[in-house]
Amino acid sequence: MSRPRPPKPAKLVIGLFMADKALLADLVPLLEAEYGPVDAVSPWMAFDYTAYYEPEMGGGLFRRMLSFRDLVRQADLPRIKTFTNDLEARFSGDGRRTVNIDPGYLLHERFVLATGKNFTHRIYLSDGIYADLTLIFQKNTFQPLPWTYPDYADGKMIRFLSLVRRRYGLDMKQSGVPS
Repeated sequence: MSRPRPPKPAKLVIGLFMADKALLADLVPLLEAEYGPVDAVSPWMAFDYTAYYEPEMGGGLFRRMLSFRDLVRQADLPRIKTFTNDLEARFSGDGRRTVNIDPGYLLHERFVLATGKNFTHRIYLSDGIYADLTLIFQKNTFQPLPWTYPDYADGKMIRFLSLVRRRYGLDMKQSGVPS
C-alpha cells in the first residue's frame, strides 16, 4: 500500500517572452515582490519556433527565463498561474498581450509548466489550471517528450534548467529537506 507523503518543495521557474525587452525591468520587481528574489536568469533566447503569437504580440519575440531563490509548494502552481495571467492582462493594450508569462516548477526528476489549456497529457489541478509535464530528467539531462514545445526542448533551455536543477539541489540541502 502506498502511504501519502507531503510533496517536496519545488523551484519556481518563470518564462517570459516579449518583443520589448525593456518590459523586463517592470516585470521582475513585481514577480520578486510576490515570490522573492530571482537567483538565476537565462540569456535572451530568440523565440523563432512558431508564428503562433505574432498576430497578437508581433514579431521579433525573445524569451528570458527566471528562477527564484525561495522554494514553492507544488500545490501553489494554479495560484501562481492566476497571478501571472493577471500580470499579462495588466501589461496588455488594445486586447493584445505585450508579454506571455509561463510559470512552472522544477524538481530533480521533472519540469512542469502551468497552462489554462486542456490536452490529452495535461492533468487538471484546480481553478481552470492544468499541469503540463514538459521535461523529464533521465540519463543525466532533461529529456523532451513528444508534446514538449520546441523552445523548451532547445539546448539553451536544457542548459539553463540544468543549472537551475543544481541550484535546487543546494537549496534542498540548505533547507534540510532530503532530495
